[in-house]
Amino acid sequence: MRKRAKLTAIAASFAAVLAVSLVPVSSMAEGAKETIAMGKKVAYDRKLGNCLACHIMDDGVSPGDLGPPLVAMKARFPDPAKLRAQLEDPMAANANTMMPPFGKHNILTDDQLDAVIEYLYTL
Repeated sequence: MRKRAKLTAIAASFAAVLAVSLVPVSSMAEGAKETIAMGKKVAYDRKLGNCLACHIMDDGVSPGDLGPPLVAMKARFPDPAKLRAQLEDPMAANANTMMPPFGKHNILTDDQLDAVIEYLYTL
């Protein structure tokens, strides 16, 4: 119960940053919208990203609470290369992580990783 309250507090603390960092979807090019939609699909797919197994994010149903909430991602990872490195091989930064190395083990393709990053930057 305490962990859920802590995660809720963390999510709320990023709300102000999130409001400032979001670009209205209506102003995005059609290609960007498609990439973001693909990234969300990959992130939610249980056979691909399966981010909801461990993270609270966006409008996901029944999220896990092993990982941090995926909010204010542009503020947390202003350098896309660092976010990509985290997705490709999270063990490089934390040897004890439970997060799978999506790039290192070829769980996701480069295009899928790029799309997930674009999607995460909308959160």
